Amino acid sequence: MYLRWGVAGGILGLTPHRGRHPGQERPGGPTRPMREICSQLVLLLGRPVDSRLGYEPESVFATSARKSTPQPQVQQGECSMKDDSNASPIRYIALDIHKYYSVVAGVNRDGEEILPPCRVEHMNLEEWLGKHLLASDRVVIESTTNAWHVYDLLEPLVAEVLVANPIKVKQIACARVKTDNKDTLILARLLAANLVPTVWVPLQPVRELRQFVSHRRRLANMHTQVVNRMHSVAHRHHLNHPKGKDFQPKNTAWQQDASLSQLEKLQLELDMATRAHLEKQIEQMTRELGRMSHKEPWASDMLYLMQIPGCGVVTGMTIMAAIGDITRFENPKALASYSGLTPGLEQSGVKLRGKGITKEGRRELRWALVEVAWRAVRADPHWKRLFEELKKRMHPNQAIVTIAHHLLVVMWHVLTKREPYRHYSPERIAYKYLTWSWALDEEQRGGMTRPQFARYYLMRLGIGDELKRVALNPEFPYRLASVEEVLAIRPELLRSE
Repeated sequence: MYLRWGVAGGILGLTPHRGRHPGQERPGGPTRPMREICSQLVLLLGRPVDSRLGYEPESVFATSARKSTPQPQVQQGECSMKDDSNASPIRYIALDIHKYYSVVAGVNRDGEEILPPCRVEHMNLEEWLGKHLLASDRVVIESTTNAWHVYDLLEPLVAEVLVANPIKVKQIACARVKTDNKDTLILARLLAANLVPTVWVPLQPVRELRQFVSHRRRLANMHTQVVNRMHSVAHRHHLNHPKGKDFQPKNTAWQQDASLSQLEKLQLELDMATRAHLEKQIEQMTRELGRMSHKEPWASDMLYLMQIPGCGVVTGMTIMAAIGDITRFENPKALASYSGLTPGLEQSGVKLRGKGITKEGRRELRWALVEVAWRAVRADPHWKRLFEELKKRMHPNQAIVTIAHHLLVVMWHVLTKREPYRHYSPERIAYKYLTWSWALDEEQRGGMTRPQFARYYLMRLGIGDELKRVALNPEFPYRLASVEEVLAIRPELLRSE
């Protein structure tokens, strides 16, 4: 649901969303009656709400003392949560996580403060949580850099842990006075009112893969910056140099040109050393991604993803890290909305204006999809024809984003339905699996040869039993291993059948 705000900061109305937000685990319930919504807003704001859902604009979420309900006397210095004789059985706790400390506060079911905000240093956080939290507590934290470590500490201690979407929380609970203490109490009252917009909590392998591909992407960006710096030196002196990132010895003679100063030559020498170091690290991480792509829990999804034209090991693993569990998206529109590749919309009265893509979700997902789209339009006739048609009525960059959107819809279908890519013949899919094997060495392939590797995944997909070789180019045919040869080294395929 969302709130509509007045000019002075008062709330004019509250409208519930129907359905579910894209990417959320839990579907939204039916529209609740306005009386229930008003009562939850009273808990959130800590003050009465009139028939227009307005209130005095002191501060959007400032709490006022209730004379009729005495507040429990708890000293903030002790930060005790065991003294809950006047509290309801379920307590609603919020943690505002910072770099070196967290602010903790709690309310009861009625939104009354039972734990004044207190600051806990992270070095003492685990001990503090184990000492003060109860098994019946419900806890909410905001999604931030170190939120997952805190989530892992909380999960075995309490009944439920929610991770809030900080952007949507800010839209709901925008206050004029913003402090750590007020933010924590607002978050706790949102939890008590069941108004917390949550995010999906990824499993540990997904978190680690996300961090890994993000780190590789940062190294690749650093490598591009180094190359651009060297090219800028050549441009300043109008030196002829090869384009791109090919810095073999035969292509670097311009770095010793007489027009360059001594300092510029030293800069180029250092940049060349940095470039070589980054390339070594990127190659090492790429090899690890290749090894992981052939191991569970990723191999069962990469089996279907590697069929898609333009999809490789790095882009495929990046997409899988961003998506995580494909079953949390009930339709392709939800996945496209999560990726941020859907167009925005601005509507007011009779005016309707389209906007650019929303760019929500993980940026690594959009980067990988655009890379896959560029490769697809260059290599696949189906996507190349669609791209040429789109270019007639839009900019090429907009056309390639549209292609990326379509490819993401295809990915949802093949991953959800567990079926082959329908625009490819078994021979083309076999060739895609061969390109996958070429990116891995024998150890990463688990001791299988390249023909055995391609046959292994064709058997897992359930197609191509009659294929003996791949001859998309008759001059360069590629042999495929027989079914019996693969069953001899992978007998689990026979048991799965």
